[in-house]
Amino acid sequence: MKKLTRRDLMSLEQYATERARVRSEVIAHKQRRNVPIGPNMTWCFEDRTTMRYQILEMLRAERIFESEGIQGELDAYNPLIPDGSNWKVTLLLEFPDSDERRAALERLIGVEDRCWVRVSEMERVFAIADEDMDRESQEKTSAVHFLRFELSSSMIEAVKSGAPLCMGVDHENYRHMLNPLPAAVADALRRDLD
Repeated sequence: MKKLTRRDLMSLEQYATERARVRSEVIAHKQRRNVPIGPNMTWCFEDRTTMRYQILEMLRAERIFESEGIQGELDAYNPLIPDGSNWKVTLLLEFPDSDERRAALERLIGVEDRCWVRVSEMERVFAIADEDMDRESQEKTSAVHFLRFELSSSMIEAVKSGAPLCMGVDHENYRHMLNPLPAAVADALRRDLD
């Protein structure tokens, strides 16, 4: 998948005018790319559209309009765009109550390394997590992680041919699986491998 450049972005003024429309389109797009894994975890499969929106929102929030700052945002978010042999995911651990969240993040240390995807009956592919920085300590994990699932060429061909997909987490304190994957999500993930 092609990385974003400055030409793919809007000026702050143009984005202010078109933000409501862009936001509505991205929310609909994300609905086909967000997957709940159990009751407290969501995987957000990222792509050019989701990262473009994230960059535009960051530029707007930080009022960044200088070339160096814009390039900094592109450099930060482009690595989260899949490159044709993988899927990239923002993992969110969601616990509404702050006390429950604190306790859960202590119990779930290492959960990001126990996330997996499986194509048909092939071996599970476990996530490569948080390549940009460590997001956990000895006391707790983070509520947000960034995952990469690197697929073999045979897996990619199987996915493109319509092989079933499933995914899950195999952590001692959080074991959940989604099987089968909703058709709309599977279709979006197939397109990410082009």
